[in-house]
Amino acid sequence: MATSKPRQRPTAGPSPRRPKREPMSKVDTAWLRMERPTNPMMITGVLMFAEPMTVAQLRKVIERRFLAYARFRQKPVEGPTGAQWVEDANFDLDWHVRLSGLPGKPGKASEKRALERFVSQLASSPLDPTKPLWQFHLIERYQGGSAVVARIHHCYADGIALVQVLLSLTDTSREASTNSRLDKTWLKEQAAPVARRVGAMERYMKLGGKALEQGMAMMQDPSLASLLAKEGGTIAMELVQALSLPDDPPSLLRGRLGVSKRVAWAQPLQLDEVKAVGRACGCTVNDVLMAAASGALRSYMLDRGDAVDGLTLRATVPVNLRPLEHAKKLGNHFGLVFLDLPVGEPNPLGRLERVSECMCNLKNSRQAIVAYGLLAALGIAPQPLQELALEMFSRKASAVATNVPGPQQPLYMAGSTLRDIMFWVPQTGSIGLGLSILSYRGQVHFGLITDARLIPDPDAVARRFVEEFDKLVYLAMMGSWDRLLDADAAEGLMEASDARADTASI
Repeated sequence: MATSKPRQRPTAGPSPRRPKREPMSKVDTAWLRMERPTNPMMITGVLMFAEPMTVAQLRKVIERRFLAYARFRQKPVEGPTGAQWVEDANFDLDWHVRLSGLPGKPGKASEKRALERFVSQLASSPLDPTKPLWQFHLIERYQGGSAVVARIHHCYADGIALVQVLLSLTDTSREASTNSRLDKTWLKEQAAPVARRVGAMERYMKLGGKALEQGMAMMQDPSLASLLAKEGGTIAMELVQALSLPDDPPSLLRGRLGVSKRVAWAQPLQLDEVKAVGRACGCTVNDVLMAAASGALRSYMLDRGDAVDGLTLRATVPVNLRPLEHAKKLGNHFGLVFLDLPVGEPNPLGRLERVSECMCNLKNSRQAIVAYGLLAALGIAPQPLQELALEMFSRKASAVATNVPGPQQPLYMAGSTLRDIMFWVPQTGSIGLGLSILSYRGQVHFGLITDARLIPDPDAVARRFVEEFDKLVYLAMMGSWDRLLDADAAEGLMEASDARADTASI
């Protein structure tokens, strides 16, 4: 009689590896939840190169350097216990690095317009939420070289950090090497003064965040009693002032938003000239640039028939809350302050003085710390409360403005010279205008991103930015008496200057 063999239990194969998960910070969660069809939460950047680049070369750089940040292999996922970073088990680099082309005829001006339209389309299109929220598009042929358009969601990091991430893909020499990497040179040289400038803010940031998240429970911590006694009143006062600011006045810069964005950038200014105007007027470089931006908006609004007499608008301005050498670390570590844009002031120097005075007041305030704490609190707030707070906060400004100092030496990527670089930060809530300033290689680059319903032609504002800066150059050269000029006299001097320039060119 045959005996049956004992039945063998099937050997279990290796269990599939569960994707790595980690909780998302409260502030990063707040930026993830700010996504709207009218305002996708993306930082968009354009890098323009003097020599052609292939998609294989770009892919190699992204694979070796960009993906060295493990975060970019992860996607944000909302869950019952909050948002998490989850590793993408189906990560496909080909989806994230794309080859694109521009329509139209060759030519410097026509190619710039075509690139602006292409970037506008990308800035209007949300990223796929089922994948890590970033993409690079290579334009192989652009003005004799190439261009790369990058889109990265704000929840990965703030604009300052993401600009540093993009710059970390570059080298300080044409031949890439460990020693030529930008983060091994520029950040090391520039970090110390920035660290000193913002290091004193760290304790205020911690205090503001904890106070807003934990409320009165914080008062039970005896170790914080003395600090609260000294600083708690200041923080509370700043919070009350921020929340009690009136809504920005009606203008063509505010209104119902659509789902289409428009971008444009101006011809670059020479950084030495901007510094010279600042020295002549006793102001900072940032003061000069924001005054020129205010003048450009004023001129554009007047041409569109908007009433600007006595009008002051606000822009929310990100303030870095960490040393620059830590900026390449991902996450959002910045606060927001409200900057006055005196578009109702007719005198260019009067606008500069107003901007400078506001900047000085902001430097002595805790407004940025309060905003950081509010963002952290929003990250754990129920969705309806978050939307209500976001709308209330965004009604207090008409624009978002950011200024990022970049390296002044030439940079290279995959052996190609980085000729120009521009970026745009997203707008929040009901804000439909973004102003971006970036310095690189002795030049200052100014760009706008606008809602197409409000400003369908941002290039018209970009052109005026250069004109307004030229006015400041001319008036600064005239000497200290020019501060007494009224608006008509200032405009007359500029007309005379333009006439002399036209005669000279003939």
